[in-house]
Amino acid sequence: MKYPDFYNEVQAIQLYDSLSHFLGAIEDGNIEITYLDCVKLAGHSCPTVAGAYLMALKALEELYAGELPKRGDIHVAMKNPENEGVTGVIANVISFIVGANGIGGFKGIQGNFSRNNLVAFGSPMKGEVTLTRVDTDQSVSLSYDPSMVPGDQNMMPLMGKSLSGNASIEEQTLFGKLWQERVRKILLTKELWDQMITIHEKR
Repeated sequence: MKYPDFYNEVQAIQLYDSLSHFLGAIEDGNIEITYLDCVKLAGHSCPTVAGAYLMALKALEELYAGELPKRGDIHVAMKNPENEGVTGVIANVISFIVGANGIGGFKGIQGNFSRNNLVAFGSPMKGEVTLTRVDTDQSVSLSYDPSMVPGDQNMMPLMGKSLSGNASIEEQTLFGKLWQERVRKILLTKELWDQMITIHEKR
């Protein structure tokens, strides 16, 4: 499987997954989620997937402050409805990372390890997404804006040609490279993370 090399340079997210530990899926329960894992989940790599990944990373750092985050013990709330814009994509990526599911999620084993009813949409908040620790009720609300990392000026014209079927193979390849270059800058330019990710409220 071939993919852009920079995926391997993105900071991985470390968590403890009690369900995986209990069932022997992961020996010590310590699990690593990578950007590549999220690309596989979403089926693509774009500024939205990258932003969801960064918001999860930042929120977990804020909520656990040096502790290992507990996967499956975090509630995800989205400000907008599930079918609005890219809300569903963002929710899918963040929920995958933190082990949260909606009504159809895993219902647990004799009252333990449940993953259902941990995702909500249309929730009033100051940010775009709020993550809440189930054990302590601590929460953080964040939003994401990648506009300070613009794409190459040739990217959108090449996208148009590619979608219309008028691009050559070389032009289609160049479009993909330019698209991923913007994603690379978003994920690897750490000095811009605090500008792209805004914490609106923490309690």
